[in-house]
Amino acid sequence: MVNMLKTVVLMTVLTVGLVLVGGAFGGRGGMVTALVIAAAMNFGSYFFSDKLVLRMYRAREVTRAEAPGLYDVVETLSRRAGLPMPRVAIIPGEQPNAFATGRNPEHAVVAATEGILRILDRDEIEGVMAHELAHVRHRDMLISSVAATLAGAIMVLARFGLFFGGGDRDRGGGALAILLVVLAPLAAMIVQAAISRSREFAADAGGAEISGKPRALASALQKLEAAAKRVPLQGNPATAHMFIVHPFRGGGLMKMFSTHPPTEERVARLLEMRGLG
Repeated sequence: MVNMLKTVVLMTVLTVGLVLVGGAFGGRGGMVTALVIAAAMNFGSYFFSDKLVLRMYRAREVTRAEAPGLYDVVETLSRRAGLPMPRVAIIPGEQPNAFATGRNPEHAVVAATEGILRILDRDEIEGVMAHELAHVRHRDMLISSVAATLAGAIMVLARFGLFFGGGDRDRGGGALAILLVVLAPLAAMIVQAAISRSREFAADAGGAEISGKPRALASALQKLEAAAKRVPLQGNPATAHMFIVHPFRGGGLMKMFSTHPPTEERVARLLEMRGLG
């Protein structure tokens, strides 16, 4: 309940930010334009995000015959979680990682890289897949997609206003526009990161509940974090929030705006869980 309240508040902040940026550059008409852009982007991300992301990472959907171990794990955990069986996909690549996508539980896909299947044992894979199914159960794919598109729209509008002008320059509108160009994308990144971090903690707890193995998930996170630092992943940084561990490395601002909480903190919370294996 607390996580949902946080998400609602943060999403509201993003929406208000988008409208303010539109208004600063185009008045009332700019606000309407901003909302139309957000609606169009959210429509596209809602219906087509799974196809786009799978294609981006060259993920291949598999059957039980093609990947019996992974398929059986997902099927067993889905029944335990009370979810429809999602589609299962494998991503070519050595970095061990995984993500879930799809607009709702009936259209969900869980994907694992070839690398994750090589370095984790069955219990750890169960922990990871349970984490992804927790995202499905919490409908985090929709929340993340909307957050990403709202943040993206804010950044696009801010850049558009900088290059093409906006605001009442005689009343300081030009200075306001420049200030928004700098601060609005920064605020959007902070809010998007806050939403993603909150949902990762919730998915860890949900995954531990579904699998009954918080220690296995904690062990998997430690292995994945260490491997992700060594093995690069080629992809779009805008999709970082989808993966179980941050797939792209970097310091400075990249670290500050990471869409994932520190792995050490996630592991500590999992190891503190009582009543589970």
